[in-house]
Amino acid sequence: MLLIYCPYCEVERPETEFHNGGEAHIARPADPSKTSDEEWAEFLYMRSNVKGIAVERWRHIHGCGRFFNVVRDTVSDKILKVYKVDDPMPDLEALAKEAGR
Repeated sequence: MLLIYCPYCEVERPETEFHNGGEAHIARPADPSKTSDEEWAEFLYMRSNVKGIAVERWRHIHGCGRFFNVVRDTVSDKILKVYKVDDPMPDLEALAKEAGR
């Protein structure tokens, strides 16, 4: 079981208190009315699904209810960094080096 730190509540809790919201930093189309069906399908359904360092959105459903981002190694399931939604994405290469990947 993962222990996940909520950057808003400032507590580490079991993963059963959280919900994974999928890949983080997916940009919504700037002008939806001019977006093609193919572009909408890409936005809605296509994800990286990387083996290794992934950036995910999580929600603390049994706590503050807020979304935040987690950098996690999908191979080892180790959480490398947790940060608030408004914070910039960290340097993934540096985190991978620190994790020995």
